[in-house]
Amino acid sequence: MQEPRRNPEDFLRKADAAERTRGLLKVFLGYAPGVGKTYSMLSEAIRRKSRGTDVVIGVVETHGRAGTAGVAEQLERVPLRQIDYKGTLFAEMDVDAILARRPKVAIVDELAHTNIEGSRFAKRYEDVFALLEAGIDVLTTVNIQHVESVTPRVQSLTGITVRETVPDWVLDRADEIVMSDLTPEALAQRMRRGDIYPMERVERALSNFFRRGNLIALREMALQRVTRAVDKTLDDYVRLKLDAELFVVHLDTDRDKPEDAARTLEDNLEFAVNLGAKVVHLKGPSVAEATAEFAREQRITQAIFGRQAMTGLKKYLYFREIARFVSAAPHVDLHIVTQETP
Repeated sequence: MQEPRRNPEDFLRKADAAERTRGLLKVFLGYAPGVGKTYSMLSEAIRRKSRGTDVVIGVVETHGRAGTAGVAEQLERVPLRQIDYKGTLFAEMDVDAILARRPKVAIVDELAHTNIEGSRFAKRYEDVFALLEAGIDVLTTVNIQHVESVTPRVQSLTGITVRETVPDWVLDRADEIVMSDLTPEALAQRMRRGDIYPMERVERALSNFFRRGNLIALREMALQRVTRAVDKTLDDYVRLKLDAELFVVHLDTDRDKPEDAARTLEDNLEFAVNLGAKVVHLKGPSVAEATAEFAREQRITQAIFGRQAMTGLKKYLYFREIARFVSAAPHVDLHIVTQETP
């Protein structure tokens, strides 16, 4: 019998509770059929196998492409499950057989696929999470038009109805997303050679979904999704590393030469060292520009500026420098510790 559908929170709770034992999910993202995402996935699987990793194919859709089929033949396949639906047999990935086989890595093509009624899960991405929860790494593929948040834009752009989608949260759970890229011109050339669809479908495809303008737009959407994944990976790393480095930055200027100013500076820097901070002396004509450059180089995410009570022109100049820093380092969260005049 088909198991009840599970919502994103169910998957996330299980994944978070067993973060150290869950499998790793790597997604090969494409912007259109034929860019080579399945071939790239299989090629990586073969490289892993050559290093001694136990790899099996759960399901691969070759779409009649000889090159893809030839690569797939080099890997062990777990037989598909035959399901009778209204008198017709359908072949679906056999999740239970893969779990029983317990490989280190499973190949699962077409992440957005909808399983036939009678399958263990309704969607293939649910199959994937069952494997991940069992500690099996998964390599999978998906095209950008099947990502739920992008689907309305794709349908508006191409006029083609996208019937199968995968929720954005599934891709957000991926440990790695790589883009299988090909220029629109190269993709169109592959199409004309008959490498993607049979020759009788080529001209129709080139004048519809595979129009150059469509491909450029789809490619941009895919690149944006990969960029989002990279940014998220960096943010996750920063959040996990709570014992982040503390820098105290000072721009050396002539203002520190008077005895009183030099003594105050020395006391403040000694206090910073006692707190475990790393003191950095910068040089340059502008505090804002020098500190912003340092923040970018060190991937600083939080910056604290302090100021004494000030009014008039000094206050204006201070906040002008703050504005210049924010402009030069827009991804840094800024905190101002200030003493207001009585």
